[in-house]
Amino acid sequence: MTGKVRFSLDPHSSPQMDKINEKPQLAIVHSHLEMGSMDGRSEHEFEDESLVTPVNLSRRSNGLNGGYHGSFSTAEQDTNIRSLNDSLWRTLKVVLFTSKINILMPCGPLAVFIHHSFDDKGWVFFLSLLGIIPLAERLGFATEQLAFFTGPTVGGLLNATFGNATELIISIHALKGGMIRVVQQSLLGSILSNMLLVLGCAFFSGGIVFLKKEQVFDKAAAVVNSGLLLMAVMGLLFPAVLHSTHSEVHYGKSELALSRFSSCIMLVAYASYLVFQLKDQRDSYDPVGEEGCQNEGSTDDEDEVAEISKWEAITWLAILTVWISVLSDYLVDAIQGASVAWNIPVAFISVILLPIVGNAAEHASAIIFAMKDKLDISLGVAIGSSTQISMFGIPFCVVVGWIMGQPMDLNFQLFETATLFITVLVVAFMLQEGTSNYFKGLMLMLCYLIVAASFFVHVDPPVDDKKP
Repeated sequence: MTGKVRFSLDPHSSPQMDKINEKPQLAIVHSHLEMGSMDGRSEHEFEDESLVTPVNLSRRSNGLNGGYHGSFSTAEQDTNIRSLNDSLWRTLKVVLFTSKINILMPCGPLAVFIHHSFDDKGWVFFLSLLGIIPLAERLGFATEQLAFFTGPTVGGLLNATFGNATELIISIHALKGGMIRVVQQSLLGSILSNMLLVLGCAFFSGGIVFLKKEQVFDKAAAVVNSGLLLMAVMGLLFPAVLHSTHSEVHYGKSELALSRFSSCIMLVAYASYLVFQLKDQRDSYDPVGEEGCQNEGSTDDEDEVAEISKWEAITWLAILTVWISVLSDYLVDAIQGASVAWNIPVAFISVILLPIVGNAAEHASAIIFAMKDKLDISLGVAIGSSTQISMFGIPFCVVVGWIMGQPMDLNFQLFETATLFITVLVVAFMLQEGTSNYFKGLMLMLCYLIVAASFFVHVDPPVDDKKP
């Protein structure tokens, strides 16, 4: 037994030393045997085991390594949490605290509070109007950041899509309440605002910044968008003329049927346009100034980097769009009360005031891109947004009204339809050369003032009782 358990590190040790070390070792083995018998194990398990075995060493080593691994995982988790908090704080700082116009953001919650506490329509409308402005501007900023990762073509399309999401939600909310004229006038006002005010401000700002240089853009995109806008005018013109001339086969029904049929055709045309733009003509929509030294600002564009990541930009786009939509609902509910309180026609509020706020995202981003000599993106934002509303937003509302049982049609009355037709002709004439300057922008803004004054003195004709 002693020969089996004796463990000596020195091969030249004397027998006396072995005898001295033998007693402690025997005592240790005896204690192990007692513990083994208490656990119900056989004593033979310990006969061939030494005090220090490779198995024990490996177990101790694994235990130590396991301890270090656990502490390393905890430290790694703490580092990840700190990194996530730093990234979140940096994103909040960039999005919410870098723009001075964000001082108007508390107006939105204040409008909600006044609506539920005092129900003052005038103040609810005014505060909602102010609260949406900084949110829409930040929406343009988030889209600009996303354009770093998607390119100018998709970036302009995304900006138009997120910018028009508010108008579509407002329209669906108004359709539920049967406010068909508000839907028609707000969508028409969005088209007029984008084509005259937004594009005019972009041309004017870019022309002032690059005063000694004529800015250029791709004429192919302008021609395609102008054609789609003229097609939209055709879809709106025929139901209005059919109603005004009383030449319907079935009075009140033929006009609605024609509107629904034309809306389906316009949706098919817009889907084909998206395929044409994003696939077949991707190269032709690249900015003109990206090749060589044609664009003086190209070297500056290469130095620009995104301030937030792609997924952060997408997240902020979703958050801002939802909050804008919430405030827009309060805005629509307070239109009638604000019209009475301020003695302003509902048509002027629907066509002029609502689109200016709703298009604030396009307005801000189009000006920013134009001042950076990215006029192709500005054109895609302004004209692309008008095209999307006319070829998708209006037909979509007709189809949704059809599903809801609301008689939403394309009869926008002769006054609104004529205004849209003249606006499309003026803008198409401005875009035919493929160049812009501050004077063209000034002309477009002055045209918008004429349109605004016209709707300030315009009232809807009396409703025909024969129309169901």
